[in-house]
Amino acid sequence: MSLPPTLAEMAMAVLTTADARQKTALSRRCAAAWQSAREGRTAAIPLGSAQPPDRPARPEKPALLDPRDVPRRRPGSPAGRMAILHAVAHIELNAVDLHWDIIARFTDTPMPMGFYDDWVRAADEESKHFNLIADCLEVMESFYGALPAHAGMWRAAEDTADDLMGRLAVVPMVLEARGLDVTPGMIDIFRRAGDAPGAPEAVAAMEVIYVEEVHHVAYGAKWFHFLCGREDLDPKDAFHSLVQRYFHGALKPPFNEEKRAEAGLPPDFYWPLAEKNVAKSG
Repeated sequence: MSLPPTLAEMAMAVLTTADARQKTALSRRCAAAWQSAREGRTAAIPLGSAQPPDRPARPEKPALLDPRDVPRRRPGSPAGRMAILHAVAHIELNAVDLHWDIIARFTDTPMPMGFYDDWVRAADEESKHFNLIADCLEVMESFYGALPAHAGMWRAAEDTADDLMGRLAVVPMVLEARGLDVTPGMIDIFRRAGDAPGAPEAVAAMEVIYVEEVHHVAYGAKWFHFLCGREDLDPKDAFHSLVQRYFHGALKPPFNEEKRAEAGLPPDFYWPLAEKNVAKSG
């Protein structure tokens, strides 16, 4: 099947594909086609324009629940490890759609071509991440959709549907940065599980995710600073204002300061928004 002729239409094709494996396969094909065109190996692909759906197509399962209703499981148990992997797969699938959505939704904002290169690459990597984790679930004789999942994952996209700076602040610079904080602990859980089914595969998958998620946070910081420079805004003040407007709740320490710094997030961006500091100021 031939791919759509513009990048925005490719994004729409991914966003409107419901099956998770089909969505990620199409995402990777679109990313490869864009990369080939950008390297001059095939004909150039125009950006185009699109009206993405308010919410992307989703598989029938998992059932999406209010975060308070998602069952808690002990991380050290087989069921707990399976629940962790299921939650990670859900996050990665949402990330695929988030990155294609930012491409399709904001084509009316003039941006350098590197902006699109970065988010296509990020969408491709998130597609790979989903498949790695889904493969781990299958080793554990489970699958993505076997457990209920968090219904609030798309809220940040809905809240920032008309605000590119807000989207960059909340999605890569808050939500994906949170992944840098928690992934080392998840790797440790699976490493302690030794040779239990799916554990070695999960360690390998999460080590890949941990390295590549730094890039995604960095893309957010880079293009956020670019827009602040273009609009003559102080990046730190703008970040604090946008996170307080669009993110529901305070940021949760402990923070992975080393990896956040590697991604271009200095402590004075996130520490003032941390739980204890927000409580003091309130």
